[in-house]
Amino acid sequence: MTRIKRGCIARRRRTKIRLFASSFRGAHSRLTRTITQQKIRALFSAYRDRGRQKRYFRRLWITRINAAIRGNLVYYSYNILIHNLYKKQLLLNRKILAQIAILNINCLSMISTEIIK
Repeated sequence: MTRIKRGCIARRRRTKIRLFASSFRGAHSRLTRTITQQKIRALFSAYRDRGRQKRYFRRLWITRINAAIRGNLVYYSYNILIHNLYKKQLLLNRKILAQIAILNINCLSMISTEIIK
């Protein structure tokens, strides 16, 4: 059986891995075995944190809405507002409510007073 030299194929594979890890520091961007380990770790962290990002933004929106409601001297809290929104069948999600709370606090107070009536 003849000898197969696979230098260019292996080099191409390693180069492709190194391009992924070019921004890493130290051995994590130079040594092939370490690069592959860091690549697995980086891809797993990216996958995990995409879910966390959604969770964190939802928490941020809820905090903003609650602060705007309490700061605007409306007498009830966040959970009562959301409950009344569902009862009145107003389809406003938390992201939109948080943007209204930041950009136009008067509009949020109008929404809350309409819900109370």
